[in-house]
Amino acid sequence: MRTLITNGLVVTAEGSSAADILIEDETIAAIGSDLGATAPAADETIDAAGRYVIPGGIDVHTHMELPFGGTFAKDTFETGTRAAAFGGTTTIVDFAVQSRGRSLREGLDAWHAKAEGNAVADYGFHMIMSDVNDDTLAEMDQLVAEGVPDFKLFTAYPGVFYSDDGAIFRAMQRTAKNGGLIMMHAENGMAIDVVAADEVAAGHTDPYFHGVARYPIFEGEATNRVIRLAEAAGVPVYIVHLSARDALDEVRAARDRGAMTFAETCPQYLFLSLDDMKHGFEGAKFVCSPPLRPADHHDELWRGLLKDDLQLVATDHCPFDFHGQKDLGKGDFRKIPNGLPGVEDRVDLLHDGGVVGGRISRERWVEIISSAPAKLFGMYPQKGAIAVGSDADIVVYDPNAKRTISAKTHHMDVDYSCYEGRSVQGRADIVLSRGSVIVRDGEFSGRKGHGRFIKRATADYARLA
Repeated sequence: MRTLITNGLVVTAEGSSAADILIEDETIAAIGSDLGATAPAADETIDAAGRYVIPGGIDVHTHMELPFGGTFAKDTFETGTRAAAFGGTTTIVDFAVQSRGRSLREGLDAWHAKAEGNAVADYGFHMIMSDVNDDTLAEMDQLVAEGVPDFKLFTAYPGVFYSDDGAIFRAMQRTAKNGGLIMMHAENGMAIDVVAADEVAAGHTDPYFHGVARYPIFEGEATNRVIRLAEAAGVPVYIVHLSARDALDEVRAARDRGAMTFAETCPQYLFLSLDDMKHGFEGAKFVCSPPLRPADHHDELWRGLLKDDLQLVATDHCPFDFHGQKDLGKGDFRKIPNGLPGVEDRVDLLHDGGVVGGRISRERWVEIISSAPAKLFGMYPQKGAIAVGSDADIVVYDPNAKRTISAKTHHMDVDYSCYEGRSVQGRADIVLSRGSVIVRDGEFSGRKGHGRFIKRATADYARLA
């Protein structure tokens, strides 16, 4: 099967140029001018005139079917990857969960079972470690060898996912040997629990106080602490869902002194704020951890993206229905399932707010949605690139199209949108996953089970000085 994409502007992290792209089966076979005349005849020709041709988006932080607070995130690997595809994302990396007292293997096998035969686009896994002990440390080596080279630990959620400094340091020591990467949820969970209990005791039970109790300084302190532990172990560390300038200041300082420190932020921390959590229990729609911050944090995060203090934007997609799930926390914000839907909206929000908004170039946009995730997480140049031999994960993107985000039209399996009524400029018109068109002009043409597990390489890129 040969597909020819003509007349588009190919946009990559390295630059933009007019070019045709020839796809043979699942990979890119040729890039050049006038390939219609010089290349073998194509079975299908896609005219991309007036549009960008970009590598498929890569979202390295999703939670499909995640158990949380007595319920599960709504999107399955089928519905979640389909929604991602409509938004121009062709690869996700989801978090498998080790339950307390169980093995890493058991958790990883459970996530393989959720995804295999169900995903419509490609996927990989990180591993959440709930227990750090001699057995799980030994298991890390095997997971790295199997293409699951990243391990997420938490300074938050005491009694659930929390690891103390000694456990975190032991895991980092192990990645110094096996080449893996430690990912950190960095908030001071012990202190947060004290403040949250004080708020509830004072009668402050609305969702707004979830955001109030999780001070930005608690994120900054924990971020500094885990960076210092990584420096002591001589390994890279990756800060997930960075939300506050307090934490960004610590990342920036670490990178300035040469530390192997990397971080992501999420669309919600660029476009939403603590004020969205007001309005009584409606604010539960916006409960996530770390929480939404005051709007005066936004500009600093955008500056971090511009200057590469923040390497990429992922979503932390973890959707819970407002009715029947979020309302488990009525009367006590501590019981609201934490998480927001976003896997479908990331690419367009960043194009609209970043490129159209004049904050970043279109090349930097492609870098933070695709190329940087591929490089940091062991998929480049198979993914995140438009190059001969790369997977033909390609999006034909209309930079001028406008649409309004709404739960009535999105494809995520959740009953609300955080961005309801927001108009954005930019839309994925045609989405190819490994050479197959899976979305065309707002219609799904893929199939359940098309998505494959991506065996990822170790974090060598993160170890480069």
